[in-house]
Amino acid sequence: MRNTESISSQTVAVKIGKRYNNRIKVLKVILYIFLILLSVVSVIPFVMMIVNATRSNGEILRGFTLIPGQSFLENYNVLISYMDVWRGFANSLFVATCVTVLNAYFSALTAFAMAFYEFKGKNLIFGAFLVIMMVPGQLGLLGQYELNSTLGILDTYWPLIIPSIAAPFTVFFFRQYLVSSMQVSILEAARIDGATELYMFHKIVLPILKPAIATQAIFTFIGTWNNYMTPLIMLRTPSKFTLPVMMGALNGSPVAMNLGAMYLGIAISVVPIMLAFMFFSKNIINSISAGAVK
Repeated sequence: MRNTESISSQTVAVKIGKRYNNRIKVLKVILYIFLILLSVVSVIPFVMMIVNATRSNGEILRGFTLIPGQSFLENYNVLISYMDVWRGFANSLFVATCVTVLNAYFSALTAFAMAFYEFKGKNLIFGAFLVIMMVPGQLGLLGQYELNSTLGILDTYWPLIIPSIAAPFTVFFFRQYLVSSMQVSILEAARIDGATELYMFHKIVLPILKPAIATQAIFTFIGTWNNYMTPLIMLRTPSKFTLPVMMGALNGSPVAMNLGAMYLGIAISVVPIMLAFMFFSKNIINSISAGAVK
């Protein structure tokens, strides 16, 4: 009797386990289908933008379609006749790259000092960072303009690059990441072995910060690339304008009546952001576990 009861209980447990596994499989299928649909919905606006860049005004006004048109060269010629789009592209790429690289390096250096060094005024400086993070950047544009005018660097790229080198939020983010994922004993062991402070920063701190740097690089690059107000105020020469400023100037020009040309300009301005996000997001995924282990 006991053997029969144990066999029957095992059979019931197996059936329950199979039902549970089947439910899990069904839920996974539903989840995957939902994620695929969500991905398609997210991609459609970008595909529409690229497709509309190849269509004429009449074709665009006729409605939605994912079939490319035959007006790409015409739209491109209209666009470059009113703006040097590739010059603006190069200007934006130069500014965004400089800001991203310098911001990541000097913010990491500052965060390293704030996390592992003791000096007078450390808490006061950290508190100042927190306060500055709460103040909108637009409030300081007037002061920046006056300062840059006094220094004689208006209509150059310096006012766009220098203030972004050590952003308070980036320093705060890097500091919190170092405090949570790096032990002081690593630095002490390196000092015993004769390592200098800069050597430790480049060989120990930066590899550990790699996931955090990749994360902030995305936001820094995208924010700098899309920045419209600061270049509009600091730059005066049209040939030095960044791409968002050039695109904003098209609103009052005849090219604004050509929807295909406008879509083409927007597509050109968005592609680098998409590429940057794809590159750095992959870097984040591949580096999270490695950074934690290091």
